[in-house]
Amino acid sequence: MKYQLALLNLVLAAITFVHAAPVSHEEIAENSAKGLHLLQLSEDGEPVWKTDEEELELKRKGTNFFDVTETYELELELQKERTNGGASTAATFPAPSHQSQVTPLLSQLSTSNMQSYLSSLTAFNNRYYKAQSGADASAWILSKVKSIISGRSDITASAFSHSWVQPSTIVKIAGTSASSPVTILGAHMDSINLSNPTSGRAPGADDDGTGTVNLIEALRVLVASGFKPSTPLEFHWYSGEEAGLLGSNAIATSYKNAGIKVKAFMELDMSGYFKPGSKEVMALEADYIDAGLNNFLKQLITMYSRIPWTMDIPCGYACSDHASWYKQGYPSSFPYEAVTGEDDPNIHSSGDTTSVSGFSWAHSLEFAKIAVAFAYEMSV
Repeated sequence: MKYQLALLNLVLAAITFVHAAPVSHEEIAENSAKGLHLLQLSEDGEPVWKTDEEELELKRKGTNFFDVTETYELELELQKERTNGGASTAATFPAPSHQSQVTPLLSQLSTSNMQSYLSSLTAFNNRYYKAQSGADASAWILSKVKSIISGRSDITASAFSHSWVQPSTIVKIAGTSASSPVTILGAHMDSINLSNPTSGRAPGADDDGTGTVNLIEALRVLVASGFKPSTPLEFHWYSGEEAGLLGSNAIATSYKNAGIKVKAFMELDMSGYFKPGSKEVMALEADYIDAGLNNFLKQLITMYSRIPWTMDIPCGYACSDHASWYKQGYPSSFPYEAVTGEDDPNIHSSGDTTSVSGFSWAHSLEFAKIAVAFAYEMSV
């Protein structure tokens, strides 16, 4: 999911109920039973209740939001334990230094494999989080990663269940130092057709089929190489990103509540497109990220990618899953397929396919390279 910044008047027009005091448990239970969603539209604003159609209209207008219906009360408790809702200072990371080990792995990445994975994912009518096809797509991802990790007792793959039908998927690779902070790479598995979310055709080839298959292929290469990290490493595929970062927010909140320390998080959400005639780059998101981790990514891209990095314009509140981790105070980052405005205009529709002019597997391959390098350099 990638949107232009919403105009302030659209945000203000979307607000229907404003709470001077925290939303009560009773109100959450009552409104949830009615099928309403509690949405956070800005970092400092009060949450508001919306119907399915009102939520969908916000997305059509390009207004980003968190659906906090199921996490609001826990997040409220967690906020009391810290003075700040996000990472307040830049984390520090050593410069990438394992080029002799990482570079040979990059040649093992296969665009043919990624094309095959994506062909399976786009064959589902859509991967909407409330649709059976979305649940089936999630099952396909879990089956695929389980086949990749077969035979490795130090790696597990499991579904992270939600109240909706599409589970998220989590792969955990144990580190030799189990108590160390975990490195996480994430992508979202769901897709949406904004004209007809439940049954409309939404192949989601770029959003976020590309990020999804980048991570599957990066995992395959690392496992095939026999890589065993020193510190824990995880790969996540999130449900319900298109409906307010549902899966990632649930998981990030649960990690924070469990006291799990996260060394670094990187999101891959769209990696296959850049506008014909524009300069091919990796665009680093500028807001709701950790500046120190962005500096590390700049070095990583310079060392391991054939294309340069550049800074994107701010993507705004809750624009993708990295925001869920940032909100919990974890260092987060998000390298994006192109500078906003030169990114894929076909998303959230039946036209999000690999056949559009501007889609490039060679471009997407560069993001798979960075996924392998990020995983290795961060966890070795």
